[in-house]
Formats: sequence, structure tokens, C-alpha cells
Amino acid sequence: MAKHACLLACVLLLGVVAMAQAFTQPDMKMIQDEAFEDRQRPPVVFEHDVHNAKAELYDCSVCHHLYEDGELVADGMSVDQECSECHSVSGGSSSRIELMDAYHRQCIGCHSKQKEGPLTCGECHVKE
Repeated sequence: MAKHACLLACVLLLGVVAMAQAFTQPDMKMIQDEAFEDRQRPPVVFEHDVHNAKAELYDCSVCHHLYEDGELVADGMSVDQECSECHSVSGGSSSRIELMDAYHRQCIGCHSKQKEGPLTCGECHVKE
């Protein structure tokens, strides 16, 4: 009887941990920055957790980088920020990379380097 109770407790604990993960880290399904008001193409379908597992990408700062005074902050991350908080749609007078170029450099640059993943517009911006 004690063996069954222990097994049941372990199963329940695993269930609670799995549910906590599910509710604390929602899996992003699409890159849809609200700064793009006048879209020329549909948003990019991007299953964040699936992509990162397949790419074996576990360092969040690779994509969610942080710069201060033009210098990359080694342990800095912008996980809770929209990319448009630092990159503007039009660029303006800032020396920062425009938003669309930032996305394209980040994604296509990595795909080219890894020789894996989509490289053309239509492969990411899939028309329904």
C-alpha cells in the first residue's frame, strides 16, 4: 500500500510541475510585433520551444540580447521585451538597426550560419 501511495505522490508531483511549466512559459506560436502596422507579408509562424529544442538552442541571450551604450551585455537578456522597444520600424535618428533588419539578420543570419532553416521570404512569411 505504501508503495502505491509513493508512486501516486510522484505522479501527482510530476503533474503539478508540468502544469506549472505550461502556465509560466507559454509557447510562442507566432512572431507578430505590434510595431508593424502596415505589414507587406503575413507574420512569421514560429513555435518558440519547438524551434529551440530542434536547434538545441538553450541560451536565451542568443536571440534576446541586450546592449548598453552600444556594447553587448554579456549576461544581459531582453526576454520580457518586444524587439520594437529597442529597434524602431523606421530607424529614425538612432544608430540601432531597424526592426525588420534586426529580425532578418537574427533569423536568416543564424539559419545561414547553421546551414539549416528557411532563408527566403515565403519560407517564413507563409501566405495562407
